[in-house]
Amino acid sequence: MASLAGRTPVNGHVARHIPAEHDAAAVQSRTPAAAYAWAAARIALGWVFLWAFIDKTFGLGFATPAAKAWVNGGSPTTGFLKGSGENALGGFFGGLAGQAWVDWLFMLGLLGVGTALIVGAGMRVAAAAGATMMMMMWAASLPLDTNPFMDDHIVYAIVLIGLALAHAGDTLGIGAWWGKTALVKRFPILK
Repeated sequence: MASLAGRTPVNGHVARHIPAEHDAAAVQSRTPAAAYAWAAARIALGWVFLWAFIDKTFGLGFATPAAKAWVNGGSPTTGFLKGSGENALGGFFGGLAGQAWVDWLFMLGLLGVGTALIVGAGMRVAAAAGATMMMMMWAASLPLDTNPFMDDHIVYAIVLIGLALAHAGDTLGIGAWWGKTALVKRFPILK
């Protein structure tokens, strides 16, 4: 029996019980290449969100012309949501288009998710908020033109969740430091 010390039977097999304090060590044991790949994905996706915020705010002429910039009185949600009028949930989303509270929520979401991903802190909240935004944009696009159900919004949502689960903010980011702060220790959701 001494050889079974610290082990717990699972489905007829003896498995080693790993205390919760060793979970971080398990994450750190992944290969450096994987850690850097997740960090690169985190920063790249963060830039996608942050760039959307910058372009919609200032109308730099990429997706948003200067005349439709948020700082010039344009609505960052109108173009996308008004275009959903013909879609399955178009009536619902079309009704939200151009409302000030929707514009503010959308823009704060883009800024917050983008910033959190780039710096590597607040990954759980960023993943939840970003995935929610992506799924709402997916729903506003239904039915899809090129696939019965899958598009880039769902892929981004899955990647966001993966980034948080992989602790991607710990590599090339401040996630490891952030996780040790008193605030995050008190409110772990902020990790």
